[in-house]
Amino acid sequence: MKIETQCLHAGYEPGNGETRVLPIYQSTTYKYDSTEHVGKLFDLTADGHMYSRISNPTVAAVEQKIAALEGGVGALCTTSGQAASLISLLNIVNAGDHFITASTIYGGTVNLFAVTLKRLGIECTFVDADADEEDLQKAFRPNTKAVFGETIANPAIAVLDIEKFARLAHRNGVPLIIDNTFATPVLCRPIEFGADIVIHSTTKYMDGHAIQVGGVIVDSGNFDWTNGKFPGLCEPDASYHGIVYTKQFGKAAYITKARVQLMRDFGAYPSAQDAFLLNLGLETLSVRMERHCANADAVAHFLAKSDKIEFVNYPTLDGNPYRALAQKYLPRGASGVISFSIKGGRERAIKFMDALELASIVVHVADIRTCVLHPASSTHRQLTDEQLVGAGITPGMIRLSVGLEHIDDILADIQRGLSALD
Repeated sequence: MKIETQCLHAGYEPGNGETRVLPIYQSTTYKYDSTEHVGKLFDLTADGHMYSRISNPTVAAVEQKIAALEGGVGALCTTSGQAASLISLLNIVNAGDHFITASTIYGGTVNLFAVTLKRLGIECTFVDADADEEDLQKAFRPNTKAVFGETIANPAIAVLDIEKFARLAHRNGVPLIIDNTFATPVLCRPIEFGADIVIHSTTKYMDGHAIQVGGVIVDSGNFDWTNGKFPGLCEPDASYHGIVYTKQFGKAAYITKARVQLMRDFGAYPSAQDAFLLNLGLETLSVRMERHCANADAVAHFLAKSDKIEFVNYPTLDGNPYRALAQKYLPRGASGVISFSIKGGRERAIKFMDALELASIVVHVADIRTCVLHPASSTHRQLTDEQLVGAGITPGMIRLSVGLEHIDDILADIQRGLSALD
């Protein structure tokens, strides 16, 4: 099936006389015919649901849909995008290990990597994603276990050269983890360009309506975990009677371990109700992304003509440094998120935002309604000046998430904000 069809049909197929729409299995508990079967579930030798802290039929259907959309062998939903980032790494990185990430990643992820994981004994090196391979290679160490990046960086709107990062990661025997939140699989499928693990904050475009917080991890099934760097996947797990994930689950070893070991212990699994709402968003994802991209492209070109704007970050603009990468990785569009900087800095940026009437000032991004945010004083407030520069954030930068309203109304609202600067 094409991805537009998968958005509607993948993951759930009703049987004869069953509900056409994915049902909500609102239950923590499952009944079994024998203690023997329960034992097999806990030995991981039988399929089925044990407890809704690990899996649930409604959530499982959504996981299968997202795995199909991304082209992976399996997926694991989480209660937030942050939880997806955390579990994707802790599944393979231990105290004393190291990983590499692009410096332009989302500010909350910077805090997770540079502060919280550091407290757990895990070190992260932030690199300039636009550097050449020779310079990037210098960041690798003997204890490096992963490389992390975002398809479209938030809020710099920088496009990652996925194939370059995949080459580097694989040359050093480690997986590439890609946060594909802004692009969604409708615009880019990172696995096709060499990514091994793909994560999302499903709170954003996948949900699309700002009604539930969630995340997901997708396993490509392509990485060879038996290269000696990942004993947790290749050596017996004492908490499951000594099973070896790579032997018992093959290509699905990574995602199985994430579920039955880390999700079992962390309990960051979404509810059936949240998964049901997420599925409603996924069903219209392809048509929404087309409109988001078209509106954002028009807004970016409109802003680029204003003498009150210092710069506009959007990959479809002439002269944008990521235009060639966008044409390669994002041929269907570059999402609905734009960042731009008002001349005059923070106070002028705030004046512009306060004059808007259609666009809402919210701590959110990537849903059907147009919204704005000043990253330096909100989502990236905890970052140092050096980290702000690394993330591509200036004092006057505004992140604009272009919604699905009529483009004339969106442009009129932006003009209202610009007029307030006269």
